[in-house]
Amino acid sequence: MALSNPNNAPLAERMRPQHLDDFLGQQHLVGPGKVLRNMMEQGQVQSLIFWGPPGVGKTTLAQIMARHMNLPYFQLSAIEAGVKEVRAAIELARKAGRAILFIDEIHRFNKAQQDSLLSAVEKGIIVLIGATTENPSFEVIGALLSRCQVYILEPFGVEELKALVGNALEKDSWLQQQNIHITEWEALLQLSGGDARRMLNLLELVVQSLSTADAGAVTNEMVQKVVQTRMALYDKTGEQHYDIISAFIKSIRGSDPNAAVYYLARMIEGGEDPKFIARRLLILASEDIGNANPNALLLATTCFQAVEMTGYPECRIILSQTTTYLASSAKSNAAYMAINQAQSLVRQTGDLPVPLHLRNAPTRLMKETGYGKDYRYAHDFPGNFAEQEFLPDQIAGTKLYDPGNNASEERLRSYLRACWKEKYGY
Repeated sequence: MALSNPNNAPLAERMRPQHLDDFLGQQHLVGPGKVLRNMMEQGQVQSLIFWGPPGVGKTTLAQIMARHMNLPYFQLSAIEAGVKEVRAAIELARKAGRAILFIDEIHRFNKAQQDSLLSAVEKGIIVLIGATTENPSFEVIGALLSRCQVYILEPFGVEELKALVGNALEKDSWLQQQNIHITEWEALLQLSGGDARRMLNLLELVVQSLSTADAGAVTNEMVQKVVQTRMALYDKTGEQHYDIISAFIKSIRGSDPNAAVYYLARMIEGGEDPKFIARRLLILASEDIGNANPNALLLATTCFQAVEMTGYPECRIILSQTTTYLASSAKSNAAYMAINQAQSLVRQTGDLPVPLHLRNAPTRLMKETGYGKDYRYAHDFPGNFAEQEFLPDQIAGTKLYDPGNNASEERLRSYLRACWKEKYGY
């Protein structure tokens, strides 16, 4: 006979901290002397965006901020709310004088919905707190992003997750009655994926599934059994969003279209945002294929546009076509490595002066001081190439791009070798 639980609210909700001192994790933001704690202690909470994976405290921090600042608090989900709901919340904030408006999954708001927030944020009618699992640089419009500070929240570590569970076992009235102790942690920790909400709710499911005879001990085997029978509860959480997308990308990078399309199907069946999948394909086409097959980036770009125009269910075919093409394509990370090395060099050497012969010379004074002098216009020379130095003197001759070992980039290598002879070692 399983243990009954009279509580309606999930364990994670029952254990949600009410005050900053009870909040576990994110010490780089809320620890003594850190930015969010200072902001609240000084009473100067400003509009901001929390960026991080599920279950790391984004909603909880927003609620704690509102409570600490003694401000009215309104919460919207971008999945359910539209411009009408946003305007209604802003009007309530206006009547209250000022309020915190928390928008969960703000990356799902379209441009018009995000635009509807601008004036209220600018005038200080609302303190906007957005939460997103996606990079705000891609998903939040520039005008709104410029009015918000972005803070990155990190997944919980092992010790933090154990502390959360220990806290729940000690303080939750229902768990107290069960006299639970964790004899094996591996399954709980692995399946939580750094998601505190998932960890606590999984613990509750496991405890509920225990028979009277089993009560008291939680083992890896028990956890795995519960997950296998209740997997649907977790399909759209951290595993779907992070573990499966990782397997998807690595399968394409590893040139296995069979595994790639399998993980694509897992994401589609789990209700993953098709634009998220298409965006990852777009990045992969350049990072892992690049000049080995320039058509890959063209197809991935078209895929993203087509997905935006069609949506589910039709876009699954477009995603499948692109996925199988990219997985079956020659691979090269040469462009990715080149920009990494170039950025590293820039950080090391700083703002080196551009050689005079490459500088623009729109004025007489610039021409007289040597700007543009001795520049050799490539199209005036045989083969449309004229050897000259393009890098600053301090790093002249530095090789940053090394073509990959594939037919397409071997042709590029041959061209570069013919142009530069021995200079770059092509």
